[in-house]
Amino acid sequence: MLTYPAIDPIAVRLGPLSIHWYGLMYIVGFGGAWWLGRRHARRSGMPLTSEQVADVIFWGAIGAVFGGRLGYILFYDLPNYLADPASMIQVWRGGMSFQGGLMGVLLALWFYQRSHQLGFFRLTDFVAPLVPIGLGAGRIGNFINGELFGKPTDLPWGMVFPHGGPLARHPSQLYEATLEGLVLFLILWMYSRKPRPVMAVSGMFLLFYGIFRFSVESVREPDPQLGYLAWHWLTMGQVLSFPMAILGMGLLWWAYYPPTKTR
Repeated sequence: MLTYPAIDPIAVRLGPLSIHWYGLMYIVGFGGAWWLGRRHARRSGMPLTSEQVADVIFWGAIGAVFGGRLGYILFYDLPNYLADPASMIQVWRGGMSFQGGLMGVLLALWFYQRSHQLGFFRLTDFVAPLVPIGLGAGRIGNFINGELFGKPTDLPWGMVFPHGGPLARHPSQLYEATLEGLVLFLILWMYSRKPRPVMAVSGMFLLFYGIFRFSVESVREPDPQLGYLAWHWLTMGQVLSFPMAILGMGLLWWAYYPPTKTR
């Protein structure tokens, strides 16, 4: 059994102001996406210039935060947030839905590409390899907060979390940081280094994220306010992730085997 490091969730205290590690992970995610996006834009055939990357990251960040919070409220904990509306803005305490954040980002990208005539899927193909940076950083933030831990385990890397009782549990946040962050980034970055059909990179992102998230959910403790939705194993995360994998396969099929050929 490994020892949980018990890092203080507050990174810096400046009088009444507290800066949380969870919030800093967002800065790492968006800052890393901006830096990598500028490198990505230097490749030939990219839909964005290095200067436009900052605008896309800015609007994408707004979509991710608002969409992620709204998605969590609607999908995971609506009754409690209705009972305490002030808690809706306390994002430093966690409570973000990736699927909601994805919808917010897609909406922001849709409006951006319309005003710049870039093509929606060309833009999502560009942005997709940048997203795992934020996913990995966000899961590290969950780990520091001691939230979203896994089920009890007797494996040697199990940890006793502060709010998880006396049993050692899967550090599922680290599983997701590795799969959704590092592994997904490597897959997308290597795949996108060569010219691909439009929609293919977006399809790869949805497919592998859906697979990774669905798999880790099998060892992750379900959200206490929801529990299992069916069969004593199906979680909300799996319900939301499975369609993403199916949609990813659909986009890949459409990219490589379009039903009609167009000029």
